[in-house]
Amino acid sequence: MSAANPASQPLATGYGKAPVSYVRRGRVTVLGRRGRPPGRERARTLVYSHAMAIAAPAFKSTGLARIFAWRRVRFTLGVALLFGLMLNIGNQSPFLVVMLRAAIVAMSILFMFGFFEQRPRRLWRPFSRWGWQLLGVVIVIPFATFFAYWITTGGDPQLDTNRLRQVGFLQLCMTALLFAPWIAVGAMIRQRDEFARDQAHAFELEKSELERKAIDTRFRLLQAQVEPHFLFNTLANVQALVDAGSPQASSVLKSLIAYLRAAVPRMHEIGTTLGQELDLVRAYLELMQMRIPDRLQFALHIEPAANSLQCPPMTLLTLVENAVRHGIDPSEEGGRIAVDVWLRDGRCHVRVTDTGVGLQSKTGGLGTGLSTLRERMQLAFGGDAQLRLTEVQPHGVCAELEFPARQESR
Repeated sequence: MSAANPASQPLATGYGKAPVSYVRRGRVTVLGRRGRPPGRERARTLVYSHAMAIAAPAFKSTGLARIFAWRRVRFTLGVALLFGLMLNIGNQSPFLVVMLRAAIVAMSILFMFGFFEQRPRRLWRPFSRWGWQLLGVVIVIPFATFFAYWITTGGDPQLDTNRLRQVGFLQLCMTALLFAPWIAVGAMIRQRDEFARDQAHAFELEKSELERKAIDTRFRLLQAQVEPHFLFNTLANVQALVDAGSPQASSVLKSLIAYLRAAVPRMHEIGTTLGQELDLVRAYLELMQMRIPDRLQFALHIEPAANSLQCPPMTLLTLVENAVRHGIDPSEEGGRIAVDVWLRDGRCHVRVTDTGVGLQSKTGGLGTGLSTLRERMQLAFGGDAQLRLTEVQPHGVCAELEFPARQESR
């Protein structure tokens, strides 16, 4: 069985080629090809949902908390340890002093990298964000190296007179200038890739949420179509009784009112159980039997394990009402309706058989009730449901419904 699902169509962003984006204060700002807004005030800003916000945790923190995030500090200290070990080869300074100098320079580079990652908020046209970060990393290295020597020598680095310290200063400074920019570029590329993955995941979450809402809306619209269809058919049966002058009209109308009081509230529920559906079917058939006692017999059989299975409201009732309306009513001799529900291999099987006039009485198609039921089952079970109609010999129709067996959530 197939049904059109408009919610399954891909959602288009409407922005053509993939632009560069960044997140700030709960918004996604779409930038131009060069990483800046297409115009001074023309940046296209999309307010994104909570689902998208939680999908990009790397952009939640700001300020020093973002600059000195543990993941960054751990990586920076690891790189400082590696280069400190390299610089200790042939160095006459104490081992811990060399390691401390490397750590000071590395943490200074991390600070400048993170600072220009957030500042300035409004970029000058000649510079991009990554350009500012690389410039900050290069500029801070000589000052950070001098500060590291000043700290480790008690405020007297003697770089103008001490030859060994001059060599050590140049080694540390040149090593940082040679490797730090490349490490920064690698970090920015990885950061951009991670953000692209997070953003793609966020949009998938948003798409799934919109699809779920669209399916829920479609389901409610289809359910709203069932209500007037069922009510009008039932009231038409009562009108036929009144027109015929049957003395049972009053008692049938009284039973109908009592039945509708119990049935109508359930029509507005998103889900129900087969046990509850069977109670409604039994009440409906008893009501119809009061109207045509000599032309309607019925039997209901359901496995006890199937009573708690989930199904859309009016599932069984639609099949039974269709059998009465199009099978038993048009037949002068009447007939019998049998409802069977059982489980097999994790799936629920429902069969409603009538011995009425058969398929030849139909004008073509499934009719409003069965067509709506088929689409509601598609939406409720994601297309994993089947509805089949077959003719019964010598006359009658068998409607079979199959869907996944899902227990009622408590």
